[in-house]
Amino acid sequence: MSFQQGLSGLNAASSSLDVIGNNISNASTVGFKSGSANFSDIYAASLGIVSGAKIGIGVGVGAVQQQFTQGNLTTTNNPLDLALNGGGFFRLSDEGAISYTRNGQFHIDNGGYIINDQRARLTGYPVAANGTITPSNPVELQISAGQIAPLASSDPLAGEMRAVLNLDSRGSVPAVTPFDFSDPETYNYSTALTVFDTLGVVHNLTTFYVLNGTAAPGEWTVHATLDGANPQVVSGSNPGGNLVFNTSGALDPASALRTLPTWNLTTGAATPWSPGVMDFTGTTQYGSGSNVDRLTQGGFTSGSLVGVGVNADGIVQGRYSNGQTRNMGQVVLATFADPNGLLSLGNNQWSLTSLSGPELIGAPASGSRGVIQSAAVEDSNVDLTKALVDMITAQRNYQANAQTIKTQDQIMQTLVNLR
Repeated sequence: MSFQQGLSGLNAASSSLDVIGNNISNASTVGFKSGSANFSDIYAASLGIVSGAKIGIGVGVGAVQQQFTQGNLTTTNNPLDLALNGGGFFRLSDEGAISYTRNGQFHIDNGGYIINDQRARLTGYPVAANGTITPSNPVELQISAGQIAPLASSDPLAGEMRAVLNLDSRGSVPAVTPFDFSDPETYNYSTALTVFDTLGVVHNLTTFYVLNGTAAPGEWTVHATLDGANPQVVSGSNPGGNLVFNTSGALDPASALRTLPTWNLTTGAATPWSPGVMDFTGTTQYGSGSNVDRLTQGGFTSGSLVGVGVNADGIVQGRYSNGQTRNMGQVVLATFADPNGLLSLGNNQWSLTSLSGPELIGAPASGSRGVIQSAAVEDSNVDLTKALVDMITAQRNYQANAQTIKTQDQIMQTLVNLR
């Protein structure tokens, strides 16, 4: 029986060395999870016979379990290198076959799909036409390389233009009249804003502010030009169509919204065209120099894709040459009741089994799922120092079991030599 015990010990030590060697060989493999060999004793007894001498007959490998502990994160120069900090697995699709991985080294193929080195496609939630993402059945994420259409400053989706100014209450009525945008002596202050027509063509909108010589010293007339031509008065709903301030320098809310005039365009865009409504809420008339605190509009020209990034919540965003960003989907993560029940497929990929339980899909940072760090990878969680010490221990175990076989052989030889 000692031969069998020793042999089982040699096999167990050899299996342990195999696991340790596999760990060491993958010490630099991105997303690799180290394994450990679990051993169990082997006991033999005849059914129904109770014996006081319960000597086992050796050892066996009970299981090889992977340790799904967190690996260190290392930054890279690829924005599609994704590191998982926390629980979960990336979900991949290879012609409909689903697998899971912690290796987040991804890139884009010629079809725009986000793929790994084995060309399996990363999956996630799709994006609606308006840019919103709603949890649904995951799809293969695809990056569109097409241009995004322009958005006119007058489009309701662009929102209202905002102008927050301070107009100097110490100013005097211009000595030169009438208003002439080419003559600074005919107005008190001016400022410019870039706007976009329905084709995304850039126009320069300049607004001019003239202090009125009325009995109410807090009234300012606003004029506007588009591309330096055709000055017109900016209209409003209040009497006289002016910006009206009270004695505290606050703007009368009734005069805050100003409808910009229309101009005839020659760009091929819709004409006559108005940039829309300018909201002056927050504008003041204080005794300090005229200045601009805020001047914004929501239109933009067309743009080409110049880069892709992934947020911590897994949302994939495209960056465009016009300064805009667009959601292109959201990476999903899968968790399992028992990750050790997953079937290893190699290439740092696993598939689910009845032991792992069904996949539980959700967005990063939800539930027990980790967050995503773009331009980074998760290193192997192999502890080389521990692996080398374990290898020495396994070697000693192998030598000890070999010694038991040698000793048993010597005993048997002594018995054979008896006369």
